Formats: sequence, structure tokens, C-alpha cells
Amino acid sequence: MSRPVIGIAAYRAQARWDIWDTQATLIHQSYVRGVTENGGRAVVLPPDDLDADVLDRLDGLLLPGGADIDPARYGHARHQRTDEPSLDRDAGELLLLRGALERDLPVLGVCRGLQLLTLHYGGTLHQHLPDVLGHSGHLPEPGVFGAHPVRFADGSIAASVFGPSAVVNSHHHQGIADPGTLRVTAYSDDDLPEAAEDPSKRFVLGVQWHPEVACEDALFAAFVQACGAAAVRA
Repeated sequence: MSRPVIGIAAYRAQARWDIWDTQATLIHQSYVRGVTENGGRAVVLPPDDLDADVLDRLDGLLLPGGADIDPARYGHARHQRTDEPSLDRDAGELLLLRGALERDLPVLGVCRGLQLLTLHYGGTLHQHLPDVLGHSGHLPEPGVFGAHPVRFADGSIAASVFGPSAVVNSHHHQGIADPGTLRVTAYSDDDLPEAAEDPSKRFVLGVQWHPEVACEDALFAAFVQACGAAAVRA
């Protein structure tokens, strides 16, 4: 039986290697590792807002972390600490997300990916958590991960992977303000939503931390397994 084919949304950035210093399509290798080492076949998807037809050839979609989403998409003015928007990435990833949900493909969202899910389901974001929480524990400083416990909701996909609680890493300055119609299935001790799901779908899960950095293979294995079931059904 062939491996399930999983699309990983990528982004454009200036990159240097060998003799080159140019725009490139990038994705952290840790996402690819999480998919391939747990039985999947990773396919990198550059930003593309023309159509989502590539999903007809895929068995699942992984939306990775990265730059802040344009707050205009949820009706807010841009906070001074919010990143300059990556308009092509926002448009392309939201198009892929809508297409994946229409096809009932498994979706795993990581950090920014959870925030994209939140927007799609009618929610909003806090643009700078220290303004809301009064601390910077979720992002101690750029490039430095925090760590904190989370508690998981009974009966959720997240709880089936992690149990009732776990300690996770953290590197984000934005977070869910209103989850829309998503079900929040994990909270940190400061009551910030840390995971959310759509129970009406076979596998739609977003997490606010970075399982790819922590090599949380149980999560990637559950996702790849769901993608394999989608491939069999197709």
C-alpha cells in the first residue's frame, strides 16, 4: 500500500545557499520529517491563490507556522507588533484550507495554521498576547521557545494523542480571542486556547505550539493515519 500524500503549505522568502541569494520557496525540514518518518509522503505547496485543484491528488493538508495573518481578514487594524502581511501566503493557504474542508481531507494546523482555522470558522485573534495576558511567556524572545502545561478536553483528538495534560513548547505572540465555531480542546494555565478541532470532520486539528520542533511523533502519526484512511476511502 502506498504512503498517503500530504501537502505542506510553503512560503516565499529571501534565502542564501551555495552561490545563491534569492527568493525561494521554503518550509522547515522538521515538518517534512514529521510526515515522512510517520509513514507519509510530503509534497511542498508554494503559495498559489488561483485554485485548490491540487487537493484532488492529496490525502491531507498540513498548514505550518510562520508570519502573522493580515488582521484585515478578521476586521482589525494592524497592531504595531503585527508582522507586515504576506498577502500571497494568506490567500493561498486559506484557499487550500477551504478546499480541504470541502473534500473532508484531514487537516493539521500548527501555530499560524491554527490561527488560519480560527479565521475560516469565523473567529478572531489577539494580535499581541502580552497586551492581554500581561506576560510574554508564550514568546520569551525571538528564537527562544517557552514551555508550559496544557490541559486537553475529554473525547478530543488532542486528548487521544496526549492524554489529559502535557507540557508543550511555545513561540507565538498571537492567539485565539474568539474560536468561532471551532471546539477549543486545549487550554494553557492562563486560559489561552492551545488547540481547537471541528468534530464534524474526520480529522481537523490545530495546535498553537510547535510539535515539529519537539518531534511529537504521536501527533504526526495520528495525522498521517487519518490521511491514510482518506486515501483508502478515495
